[in-house]
Amino acid sequence: MSTAVTAPEITIATPADRERVVGTLVAAFTKDPILRHLFPDEATYPRYAAAFFGHLFDKRVHRASIWTIGGGASVAIWEPPADGHGTPDGRFSARYPDDVLARVRAYDEAVHAALPTFPFWYLGVLGTHPDSAGQGWGRAVMRAGLDRAAAEGLPAVLETSNPNNVELYRRAGWEVLGTMAEPVPTWIMRQR
Repeated sequence: MSTAVTAPEITIATPADRERVVGTLVAAFTKDPILRHLFPDEATYPRYAAAFFGHLFDKRVHRASIWTIGGGASVAIWEPPADGHGTPDGRFSARYPDDVLARVRAYDEAVHAALPTFPFWYLGVLGTHPDSAGQGWGRAVMRAGLDRAAAEGLPAVLETSNPNNVELYRRAGWEVLGTMAEPVPTWIMRQR
């Protein structure tokens, strides 16, 4: 007699999930090209990355557009089309020295200049804690946002600076819309 293992339920994050979600994303992105460009110093990466992901979480948690699985072990932070994709605000700015803030703003501006002008759902962050990798949870939380975009009749867009992710996203139905060379090679991708 075999016992089927079922994946944990996908849930929409609440403020109570913040610490776990931020911890997952800090761990998931330790080798990500853009995060390491923004926060290259090993000693400050955990603190600065936590502030970065915490800011994104705080902006989206009340929009019901952050999906998690496994108690926050895998996370997809989506931005609804009406929200726009703006530069970090002053509250975010106070958490970084000027050189770090300049890199964050420059990257944010470059990405947002490269994004399409039509309405879309934006997959801003997709990450799985290394301890939970390989279970398909990232794809599951991504799918929750894709389903919501499809229900609204809108495409989904993401950007990745990790060349290894481009093929993973292609296999999940994404196509490359364009690329950016600076400050880090980045692919803009779309799913209809």
